[in-house]
Order: sequence, then structure tokens, then C-alpha cells
Amino acid sequence: MAAAPETLTDRMLARVDTARRAVHRRANATRPRLQRQVKARPADPSAPSLEEAREIEAMKRVFRDLGVSYRRYRSQIGGPVAAGLRAATDRFRAEPSLASLIAVAAILDQLDLLS
Repeated sequence: MAAAPETLTDRMLARVDTARRAVHRRANATRPRLQRQVKARPADPSAPSLEEAREIEAMKRVFRDLGVSYRRYRSQIGGPVAAGLRAATDRFRAEPSLASLIAVAAILDQLDLLS
């Protein structure tokens, strides 16, 4: 039996890795979720590559999961929004990165919402 990751960074990397595999599996599905055709757009040189886009989507999935946990906690406990959480979430939404995701997770970890 493998030991659970110890640091917050390791735990977030594990969650992002799980989400990355789900994004990759969905993108490579043999039967597309939507049957309509997506028209190809001209390449935008500033747009992220396919791998970068999948990585960002994986981080966003983890971010949404964290949001679900926090909203559940707030509905049970009530009270004000945790200090610094709004600023951390705004930073992640503005520029999704592992560092900004870990900043959000650190606040939720202080509330014992991460398992």
C-alpha cells in the first residue's frame, strides 16, 4: 500500500495528475461527447498549446472541486469567507497556475477541508 503524499504541494500535484488523466481520456475518447462538428479556427500564436490547454483544464477541474468542498463547508458552518480566499481565487482565475492553485488549497487546508 502506497503512503499518502505528505506536503500540500504533493497532494495538489496528485489531484492535478488525476484530473489531467481524466481530461486526456475525455479528449481521446473514440465517441465524441458532442456530435456536432467544431469548425477549425485560425491558429493564434498567443494561444496555449494542446498540452498546456489540457494542463490548465486539469487545474481548473481541481479548482472547481475545491470550490464544491468549500461551498459545502460554508453551507454547514456559515460565517464570513475565509481570510485571503477571495484574493487567492481571483489570482487563480486571472492566471491559472499550480502556484496559485496551491495558494487556494493552503487556505482550505487550514480549515481541514482537504483530505
